[in-house]
Amino acid sequence: MGKVFVVGLGPGGPGEITPRARQALTECDLLAGYTTYIQLVEGLFPDKEQLATGMFGEAERCAKAVQAAQSGRRVAMVCSGDAGIYGMAGLIFETAERQAALGKIEIEVIPGITAACSGAALLGAPLTDDFAVISLSDLLTGWPQIERRLAAAAQADFAICLYNPSSRKRKDHLWRACEILLQYKDENTVAGLAQNVGRPGESMRLLTLRELKECETDMFTTVFVGSSKTRVIGGRMVTPRGYRDV
Repeated sequence: MGKVFVVGLGPGGPGEITPRARQALTECDLLAGYTTYIQLVEGLFPDKEQLATGMFGEAERCAKAVQAAQSGRRVAMVCSGDAGIYGMAGLIFETAERQAALGKIEIEVIPGITAACSGAALLGAPLTDDFAVISLSDLLTGWPQIERRLAAAAQADFAICLYNPSSRKRKDHLWRACEILLQYKDENTVAGLAQNVGRPGESMRLLTLRELKECETDMFTTVFVGSSKTRVIGGRMVTPRGYRDV
């Protein structure tokens, strides 16, 4: 029986690939993924056959991966971060269902270190208490829905992690998001930027929500906005859980 491993590669560096993910990459005979993500691991597995597609080729990529598995191959569909958090895991299951491949191939989802975890570690401990993760990309989720989610998370006083804060076509999305958050959060709320985590040019920056509104970011930046409890401790962003009060 063929198999699709849906593999989260973590932030990008070889040291962040879990042993379980590395084992799946070793066992597969076909590496599939977005071209940029294939490049993260091709140096470790130079002899593997590749199935790479560019941005917006997700459906085609998953269809070809499932077809390859149906022919008996062992395919590793690689994703950055975690395969089940804004990754390909869900689409692989949907594709297998459409191709009537469920039960005929095996699907194994292998977790990875998502940007919320790796970015939070770089900044300190901003997600120690309850938090929300929201993508600002409106390619698959309409902006009105994103606005409602931002407002709800802010009103609930969650610490918030923002994925995909901006791109060449979405330069104002972070600014618009901050406008919504500022309706419910103090302008001096601690915020943080984690950029290129686990890759060359890795950096972090602490600032206020007011300052965040004017920041330029890119698709390799993860944005963190604290709750009302979040503060700066030793130059790091920390959201206390309240252990001293137990």
